[in-house]
Amino acid sequence: MKWEGNRQSDNVEDRRAAGSGGGGMLGGRSIGIGTIVVALVGGWIFGINPMTILGMLSGGGTPTAQVQGPAQRPPADDKMAGFVSTVLADTEDVWKDIFTKGGSTYREPALVLFRGATQTACGQGQAAMGPFYCPADQKVYIDLGFYETLQKRLGAPGDFAQAYVIAHEVGHHVQHLLGITGKMNQMRGQVSKVEYNAMSVRLELQADCFAGVWANHAQRARAILQQGDVEEAMNAAAKIGDDALQGGSGKIVPESFTHGTSAQRARWFNNGLQQGSVKACDTFSARTL
Repeated sequence: MKWEGNRQSDNVEDRRAAGSGGGGMLGGRSIGIGTIVVALVGGWIFGINPMTILGMLSGGGTPTAQVQGPAQRPPADDKMAGFVSTVLADTEDVWKDIFTKGGSTYREPALVLFRGATQTACGQGQAAMGPFYCPADQKVYIDLGFYETLQKRLGAPGDFAQAYVIAHEVGHHVQHLLGITGKMNQMRGQVSKVEYNAMSVRLELQADCFAGVWANHAQRARAILQQGDVEEAMNAAAKIGDDALQGGSGKIVPESFTHGTSAQRARWFNNGLQQGSVKACDTFSARTL
C-alpha cells in the first residue's frame, strides 16, 4: 500500500502512555494473546461477555481502570502511529467527498490509540475486544497490538489488511452518521437474540462494504493500491469471519454469528471495492448475504 508521504490526520489521540501496556491486565495478571482469542471465541459461541471469560481465565478480578490525561498526539517518529494516522486521513478525504456530493456534511471521527484498557463513552474499552467504534463519543479505538494478533494468530498479514481494519471501524462511524446504528439500537429488546444477531451480521457486513467503498475511491484519487493489497484485505476479512473464528474451537454455532461468515465478509468488502457506491452496500435489503 502506498501511504508514506501522504497527509496524516489531526484527529488522532495517543493514550498509550497512560495504558497498562502489553495485552491488558485483569486482576493484576497479564493476559496473553492466546487467552484473548479463547475468550472472544467463547463469547461468540456461548453468548457470554468476553470480559467475564477473561476474568475466569486469568484468575478473577476486574479490568483495571485507566486514568486519562490530556489528549496527546503520537510521536512524529512512530511509524505505526503514522500509518494509522495516514489511513484515517484518507478515509476523511473519501467520506467527506461522498457526503458532500450527497448534499450532507461529514463529521470526522477521532482515532484513539491505547494500550490494555481505556475509558470510553461506551464504557471501558479493552484490548481484548479488538478495534472498536463508540458511537457515543464518535471515536475509533485501537490497541496497535491487535495487528500482531491479526498477523501471527489469525494469519492475515500486510499493511492493507491493517488499513482495512481502520476502514471497517470508520464504516461504523458512517453508519452512525446515516442513522443506521440508531435504528439498530431501537430494535434491541424488541426482537429475539437470534434475530438481533442476524441484524448485527448485516450491520457488520455493511461496514465491510463501506471499507471497500473507501478503497475504491482512494485508489481512483490517489492510486494507493499495490500488487497483493486487495488479496490482503480479502484474506483479513475471511480470517475474522464468525465461522473461521468459531471453527478454531471445534464448534460452529450459526445462530450466534454477529459479524458474518468468511465468505460473506470477503464478498461484501469486494462488492464495495468494485462498485464504490454506498447504495451497493444495502445489506439490510439484500435477500442473500
